[in-house]
Amino acid sequence: MNLILIAVISLGAIGLIAAVILYAASKKFAVYEDPRIAKVSEVLPQANCGGCGFPGCSGFAAACVKAGSLDGKMCPVGGQPTMEKVASILGLEAAASEPKVAVVRCNGTCANRPKITQYDGVRSCSVAHSTYGGESGCSFGCLGCGDCVSACTFGAISINPETGIPEVDEKKCTACGACAKACPRNIIEIRPKGKNNRRVYVQCVNKDKGAVARKACAAACIGCGKCVKVCPFEAITLENNLAYIDPEKCKSCRKCEMECPQNAIIAVNFPPRKAKPAEGATQKPAASAAKPAETPANGTIKTETPKVEPAKAESVKTEIPNKETVKVESPKTEA
Repeated sequence: MNLILIAVISLGAIGLIAAVILYAASKKFAVYEDPRIAKVSEVLPQANCGGCGFPGCSGFAAACVKAGSLDGKMCPVGGQPTMEKVASILGLEAAASEPKVAVVRCNGTCANRPKITQYDGVRSCSVAHSTYGGESGCSFGCLGCGDCVSACTFGAISINPETGIPEVDEKKCTACGACAKACPRNIIEIRPKGKNNRRVYVQCVNKDKGAVARKACAAACIGCGKCVKVCPFEAITLENNLAYIDPEKCKSCRKCEMECPQNAIIAVNFPPRKAKPAEGATQKPAASAAKPAETPANGTIKTETPKVEPAKAESVKTEIPNKETVKVESPKTEA
């Protein structure tokens, strides 16, 4: 009995001593956390997508509190409303940011880019990219295995079964950049939505020379430079046989779109252009259409008087009594 009591007392004493040591250590090595971090984290969407450049929403909240400024910081999922809430908690100002969206810079559809081989392996773009060039002659275009679809946590991107190219749903896209990071060929770019949600960009990433690129894909950029020459804002650059449109300089005049012989420049959400009349085609006026009268500034109407041919002079014989017959010619009258 005494042995049991001694054991219980000993264990209790050891536990008490360990508790005191742990309490002292927690106080000694305690890490202070600003309570504002928890408040900022609460207003964030908790998507943990990494689109802000930090490891999750808690990391973004800590960065905002510690930096003491919101310059260069943006939550792509929450957008401007969320950043305004963060600014109100921290007593800072949220800089206005332009909304962005993911765009697929490849138009290598099944019709434009015929297949020359068949891939029979793991359905992964990263695996296919590391093992071979692809099923077509273009070694720069989309592989169509859907790594971007798997990376998107918002269901904003899907593979079109007819074209084999990813398509982005602008209403669901948050521009988090997960799809762009998942693409091994860097064909997905995060670009500003533009004014009235309109934007112009080159839908090609092929850097081969013109003849090689056109042979691989009918809609490939051939690096002709016509778009560069016609752009009045110097928004287009040509490098490595590939044109690129700077969204910050582009004014959406669409001159480059009309000039591109390959139709590789895409204008999104613009109204359709009016069809140009065929060369040499003229419109014939209606037969019953009458020429309107010209109205001068004084209000009088100018009309054309029809021409009247002058009457021919006729000989008239007039008999005067008790006189000789006299031949009289009627005078000529002009209209």
